[in-house]
Amino acid sequence: MSAVTESGVVEAVNKELFIGGKWTQATAGATFPVHDPATGGVLCEVADASADDGRAALDAACAVQAEWAAHAPRERGEILRRAYDGLMARQEELALLMTLEMGKPLAESRGEIAYAAEFFRWFAEEAVRIDGGYAVSPNGAGRFLVTKQPVGPSLLITPWNFPMAMGTRKIGPAVAAGCTMVIKPAAQTPLSMLALAQILADAGLPDGVLNVVTTRSAGAVMEPMIRDGRARKLSFTGSTGVGRRLLEQCADKVLNTSMELGGNAPFLVFDDADLDAAVDGAMQAKMRNIGEACTAANRFYVQRGVADEFARRLTERMEAQPIGRGTEDGVVVGPLIDPDAVTKVSGLVEDAARRGAEVLTGGATVDGPGNFYQPTVLTGVPRDARMASEEIFGPVAPISVFDTEDEALAAANDTEYGLVGYVYTSDVKRALRVSEGLETGMVGLNQGIVSNPAAPFGGVKQSGLGREGGTVGIEEFLETKYVAVSL
Repeated sequence: MSAVTESGVVEAVNKELFIGGKWTQATAGATFPVHDPATGGVLCEVADASADDGRAALDAACAVQAEWAAHAPRERGEILRRAYDGLMARQEELALLMTLEMGKPLAESRGEIAYAAEFFRWFAEEAVRIDGGYAVSPNGAGRFLVTKQPVGPSLLITPWNFPMAMGTRKIGPAVAAGCTMVIKPAAQTPLSMLALAQILADAGLPDGVLNVVTTRSAGAVMEPMIRDGRARKLSFTGSTGVGRRLLEQCADKVLNTSMELGGNAPFLVFDDADLDAAVDGAMQAKMRNIGEACTAANRFYVQRGVADEFARRLTERMEAQPIGRGTEDGVVVGPLIDPDAVTKVSGLVEDAARRGAEVLTGGATVDGPGNFYQPTVLTGVPRDARMASEEIFGPVAPISVFDTEDEALAAANDTEYGLVGYVYTSDVKRALRVSEGLETGMVGLNQGIVSNPAAPFGGVKQSGLGREGGTVGIEEFLETKYVAVSL
């Protein structure tokens, strides 16, 4: 892509706040920069919202909640379907915009736009399937009516690593359920969400239903809205540490919460596995999004009989990954999101090496501008290494060896997190035993990708609360009402 095209897609995005259906400057015209992680350069400045701006956005959402909830489900679904079409029609420019602000290669950005759009298509279909119930009371003297209603104005907070899909995964069910929203995208990647807001407006979403506040002072803007009392829902995707603080704030007004938090995914390879398929799956589970994904394989446990061969093959594949700016042809590994991410990944690798792990490939930053780190494979990673318990969020694959199934399960479950686990085996009975034994909300059985808009996404333990996507995703934005009828 040429520099003109790159500047053109950035220039086309409105960089103000989107409140009540209007684009508006932040208080006192405050702005903050958005950086290109591949060069360190500034792409543009966007509005930097204040607490007053957040309050105005909540005012707008609350003002139209009753009217929006009364819209016909079919109409809400058709808005989402038009937004799906709008996303797909602009896939190329939106992918380029995402690559510029987040760093992932263009091929992955295109994939994310398609993935993001599918949440709108899925929930367009779910909007007309909100159901209830009718039952005779046990004593026969009355009837039970059960109905579902929108939970109400919702606060949505999305991360930087999937800047479009994490937005549509929350906005889709909220629109389908009849909830109004205030959404705050990550400060590193606000442009994708601002572009999405315009697409939804063009699709016919009424003014005030979706409000977007961009800010680099997340706590100062979001906490007053959480404690205000008018919002009735918070949906957050991000780190477990931030999630805990948000839960404490939500407790004050007893907000309905959905939390998709950190992960520490184990990847188990048994000695009867199809090793070619296991290595393919390992590359998908580890290197999707440059390893910057909560679903990324964080710990590889390989049975002793195939451990050396698996490590050799994985090392060859990792060494062959072209590194560079995501807009360049053939690039597979782009930059990490910012310098802090590089520092964290470097620290985790250095810690493991000090504790006795062997670096088979990589293990260093890349010279030149940008936040690049080499694809890395380590073996002999001890259990007390920091990367055994911390989310890496980078292109690093630590391998440990196990002997028995029980040993593998114990190691896999030895974490406070429980988002996803991966299992490779040809034994059907073992596959079922291990899938049931893993303390995770999702399992990739002989496959390295689990995310699908039609499936429930979420974890257990400190990986979160609730589920997104699937037939249950819309339930997170609905309240159940029971009406007792005496005959």
